[in-house]
Amino acid sequence: MRNIGLSLVSFVTEAAQRKTPLYDQHVRLGAKIVSFAGWLMPVQYSSIVEEHQTVRNSVGVFDISHMGQFIVHGVGGRDWLNKMLTNSVDKLDVGTGQYTFLLNHHGGIIDDLIVYQIEDQKYLLVVNAACADEDFAWLQSHLNEDRSCTLTNRSANFGAVAIQGPRVSELFSALFGGDMELPARNHIADFTFNGTMVSAARTGYTGEDGIEVFFGTKDAVKFWDVVIEKGRTLGIKPCGLGARDTLRLEMCYPLNGSDLSPQRNPIEAGLGFFVDLAKPEFVGRDALVKTKESGPAEKLVPFRMMEKGPPPRPHYAVFRNTEHIGEVTSGTVSPSLNWGIGMAYVSSAHAKIGTDIHIEIRGRKFPAIIEKKPLYRKPAS
Repeated sequence: MRNIGLSLVSFVTEAAQRKTPLYDQHVRLGAKIVSFAGWLMPVQYSSIVEEHQTVRNSVGVFDISHMGQFIVHGVGGRDWLNKMLTNSVDKLDVGTGQYTFLLNHHGGIIDDLIVYQIEDQKYLLVVNAACADEDFAWLQSHLNEDRSCTLTNRSANFGAVAIQGPRVSELFSALFGGDMELPARNHIADFTFNGTMVSAARTGYTGEDGIEVFFGTKDAVKFWDVVIEKGRTLGIKPCGLGARDTLRLEMCYPLNGSDLSPQRNPIEAGLGFFVDLAKPEFVGRDALVKTKESGPAEKLVPFRMMEKGPPPRPHYAVFRNTEHIGEVTSGTVSPSLNWGIGMAYVSSAHAKIGTDIHIEIRGRKFPAIIEKKPLYRKPAS
């Protein structure tokens, strides 16, 4: 934990009280438990590097029951969500999902999330654990006065796991039957498991193929145990927050609270693709239009260290020659690349791919280079 995966450290507190329905399973499996966003969560079981490589080469399972799950239901749900979120909910059909943002009135990012349309007038929002309470309060305060839709927080009654890796298709068949097909990318569907119904979405946070499965808390332990058992011949390992962090950073997936914040907007973060400015109205739109027209003063860029040395960490200063041009937001040693990598906000004038920069680490400046996303690409087979 000292040398890898610490870009999530800003979320670690000493006062965590909540436990997921899988907490006892993590303890039984010997996980190292840390406090994260108000939850007691496994950071690793064997080692972060070993769990990381398992996901890249076989299949791993993560407990993501700490994430928030909200339901929006009603005839006015689509129009209301279109006003609350940046992406176009009109593009969704039943059984599909999309990545999107919840913004404040200044265009700053309250949270990044996935919204799924699960029925004709029903939507599932999966939000970050650290923001779940704030997200719900914000959304609730903006509900339509005519109550044409309802907002429900089902987080306490539902859990979830992320099953990620190139062998996920084999494990999916073992779990749900060989005649069942994986949902298409960014699609969600219901499946029968052990006499109950679960929802599986073809989504994830690792850059590998995978599914995220949502189930009632009463079914959590049974589902987890069967995943571990059925995945044994595939080399499955339970994986913690540490590997989740290194995997997402290799892919340049942002971490809310580090790379994304209420002081940053999606255009600065290089995620304008998930903002539909053609929509006439949504919270934060005016601020984003101004940023788009004038150009962001800073941009979020991925970088790779050019020589071996101490790993980059959040808040380290970034230099171009002698000029201070920005700050690291996430950093680690990449288990796949065996190099220090990270993301940083730098002045737009110095944000071009291929730009030589320096990261100041403990009073010394170490060379790095701004790279193209993603930092990790699977080798050609």
